[in-house]
Amino acid sequence: MNHSPVESIFTMLNETTTALQDAVASTYLEALAESGENWFRDEVGQDVDVLLKKRLLKWYGEHPLEKYEKEDIRKAYQLSILKGMKEHIQPNHQMTPDSIAMVIGFLLDKFTSKENELTLLDPALGTGNLALAIMNQLAGKVVVTHGVEIDEVLVRLAYVGANLTEQPLHLYTQDALEPLFIDPVDAVVSDLPVGYYPNDVRAADYDLKASVGHSYAHHLFIEQSIQHVREGGYLFFLVPNGLFESPLSSQLHEYLQKHVHIQGLLKLPTSLFKNEQSGKSVLILQRQHQDVKPPKQVLLAEMPKLSNGQAVESMMAKIQLWMQENK
Repeated sequence: MNHSPVESIFTMLNETTTALQDAVASTYLEALAESGENWFRDEVGQDVDVLLKKRLLKWYGEHPLEKYEKEDIRKAYQLSILKGMKEHIQPNHQMTPDSIAMVIGFLLDKFTSKENELTLLDPALGTGNLALAIMNQLAGKVVVTHGVEIDEVLVRLAYVGANLTEQPLHLYTQDALEPLFIDPVDAVVSDLPVGYYPNDVRAADYDLKASVGHSYAHHLFIEQSIQHVREGGYLFFLVPNGLFESPLSSQLHEYLQKHVHIQGLLKLPTSLFKNEQSGKSVLILQRQHQDVKPPKQVLLAEMPKLSNGQAVESMMAKIQLWMQENK
């Protein structure tokens, strides 16, 4: 049977990961990171029996990395991660779908069309799928992405994914709302974690802290991101549709008016989410700068179903037209 490159890589990663999982008594995701690292280095770094070592090396040898496109490797690796997440579900183990990464990548490319090179920050990196998908999509335009993630398993998976796709990803294993020692970047891309931030002492350092009780983590992530993008730089956030309808939305709106220009809000098709309540939008901001004027009109649009190619092309053309009129 002729398998696609993605199927071939996924099958190899799944077989080697399952074999390692049993041998080293770890979770699927931990074993996947080990197997990906083995494949990248073309060696078996674990203490396993001779027979298994031979089998693993045979699998890796039959799938030389240089034979595959970066995007095929990323997609297959992503499928493997998704399989592992189904077995070991945690609320913070969520992955941004490729279709959403494609939309954010398109917007980032268009809004920064005058730039030949970009530095990025994703303060809620997760497995790195959003960042790596965008880096692949923009083929060489992103010179480095700084990714912050507190979960060590997710950091390890992002590290291996960056190696396998040969993308320059700098990783920081920490709470992204603690001080970040990162130079201001050209743009921020992030699928914001939504909920309450439990560390009230740290939240007290933010303008967007709640006056009573826990603060909204997603509000604090927005403020932290704005502080780490250069003046005139852009921010692309995946946010809940009700972001500006929450109890603390007036405080958020006031803060945004002071520090950024709201460029646009694109509502994503409901079909991408479990239900209407979990629907999300892409919020586009630009940090204020003396040479930057706000748009004449904020880009407000509803994306069609991404399976409808003609409607998507029409929407992309409308966005292009808006950009010409507002730049």
